[in-house]
Amino acid sequence: MSNAQAFNTSENFLLAALPAEDYQRLQQYMELVDLPLRQTIYDLGEPITHVYFPRGAVVSLVITLEDGSIMEAGMVGREGMAGLPALLSGKTKAHHGFVQIAGQAWRLSVTALKAEFDRGDSFQKLVLRYFQALFTQVAQTGVCNRFHTTEERLARWLLLVSDCVQADEFDLTQEFIAQMIGVRRAGVTVAAITLNQAGLLRYTRGHIKIIDRSGLEAFSCECYQMVRDEFAWLYNPSAT
Repeated sequence: MSNAQAFNTSENFLLAALPAEDYQRLQQYMELVDLPLRQTIYDLGEPITHVYFPRGAVVSLVITLEDGSIMEAGMVGREGMAGLPALLSGKTKAHHGFVQIAGQAWRLSVTALKAEFDRGDSFQKLVLRYFQALFTQVAQTGVCNRFHTTEERLARWLLLVSDCVQADEFDLTQEFIAQMIGVRRAGVTVAAITLNQAGLLRYTRGHIKIIDRSGLEAFSCECYQMVRDEFAWLYNPSAT
């Protein structure tokens, strides 16, 4: 099956929001690729050659400190595009992107991306709104990690992952989660037990299942709702 035959915009919300004419123009440059776990899709100081529109994979945008410590600043799943700095400077010195959850994505060369963006039509407007939504997520993550409890931060983070993959079950280790939200592994263990005992999720051997999504949203801090509202606006700006 050719890429043109296989292409389905409904698998990535950003692509799905494009008018048919625009995505058909991009379609000829799209390539469906597998993104294995922990694959780096762009690195610090390196030119970004491709962007990715996940249709199952999740990409973490991670900051690394001088001592080797890492923390996630944002994440990209079905709602967006990984590699946004390609439109700004062509590379990034602040973070790198790697695969948090393995899956597939549509890959587009930066050359094709810029050509479509420079047309100044629907794609450009959509990408600029996405930039604002992603900026909100990154900024809110910083505030959340500073002011909210580990339990609230874990609830927010798991809800965002769930939104990215459009599923309530996924595989993630406590060690990885601890790195992403910037706490000790023991803190994640205690927080996971709290959420488990509250009947909100089930966590066993690196497998997470959200049992009560509405309850988890209520338990989470306001940061999750603010990010979700921003992405809702991204796809329906006339509603606000």
